[in-house]
Amino acid sequence: MKIAIATTTRADWGLLSPLAAALRDSGADIRIMAAAMHFDPLMGETWREIEADGFALAARIPSTGTPAQIAAACLQHFDKELDATRPDCIICLGDRYEMLAIATAASLRRIPIVHIAGGAVSEGAFDDAFRHAITKLASLHLTETEEYRRRVISMGEHPRHVINTGAIGVHNIMSLAPIGIDELESSIGMKLGRGSVLCTMHAATMSRMPAERQLEELLAALESFPELRILFTHPNNDTDPEPLINMLRDFADTHPSRAVVIPSLGRVRYLSALRHVDAVIGNSSGGIVEVPSMGIPTLDIGIRQRGRTAATSVLHCGETAPEIRKGLSAILTDEFRKKARETVNPYGGTGTLDKMVNAILGTDFSTILPKSFYQA
Repeated sequence: MKIAIATTTRADWGLLSPLAAALRDSGADIRIMAAAMHFDPLMGETWREIEADGFALAARIPSTGTPAQIAAACLQHFDKELDATRPDCIICLGDRYEMLAIATAASLRRIPIVHIAGGAVSEGAFDDAFRHAITKLASLHLTETEEYRRRVISMGEHPRHVINTGAIGVHNIMSLAPIGIDELESSIGMKLGRGSVLCTMHAATMSRMPAERQLEELLAALESFPELRILFTHPNNDTDPEPLINMLRDFADTHPSRAVVIPSLGRVRYLSALRHVDAVIGNSSGGIVEVPSMGIPTLDIGIRQRGRTAATSVLHCGETAPEIRKGLSAILTDEFRKKARETVNPYGGTGTLDKMVNAILGTDFSTILPKSFYQA
């Protein structure tokens, strides 16, 4: 089976890499098609991580500009690449605008789509609508929870082609061998351990509060915790990320003893860092899906992830500095840390990777299109 895998960000490749390896080890012909943020120097040129994982790039699609321009480039160039490659299917993960453009290109070429992580809800970002749109374009659905599986079926997808596998990110976090703390701290230039947090703050694109103001409120709140050490990673390019990155750099320059900014930690350093921080803060989906499995708290800020199923170790708070300060004070208590250690992650599952591989390799994609609207 010839399988194309689309990847546009550090985050999706971090999730997809073990799946790509498992499919390849099972005999599939894997074609990695990388685009968008992977080739942006501001985002860390993370295409190098793909090659470091042992995969040659079947397609390189740099795309810059506004979100609409990036999406347009992905639509145009994936149409060309898919026409030349003619894979049996293409794997698309998540909910970003670039991935919607890629799924559109695949649909127009009548190439079946395997969609990972459909059925979720994140009302505070454009991604919520993009995710559901990709679901309707896709033919095979691998969901992260049973609730999400039921939601995809309610959208007219046949139950036979909607499989709850659990979250691949949870599989990765529990199976990856971390690097040592000394190597990790040396690579980021900061001590972790007690009194440190990992922070990723993206733009909440459906919020009435501008992205720069959202980050201002967070940084103002962090000023109230002078002993707290913060490892920042760059935001995604949901909007122009450069002003936000400059704000993070200014904060780190002003607080050199307790703040550092890393464009992209990569899969191994990110999952390793989770073992050596007190909590994760910000509004990344990783704080909701993967972090609870590490037994540490998550402070989910603002509305970006609103509606997403969350463990008891996740505390939601508003976007203003007083609300963030209150949330930080709560998650850093011994009581909340104890709750996080005892939480059950709703995204966890058994045999997640095997379920995904078996679902993909066990599907006859030559007969899966056209699909009919399913109504129970």
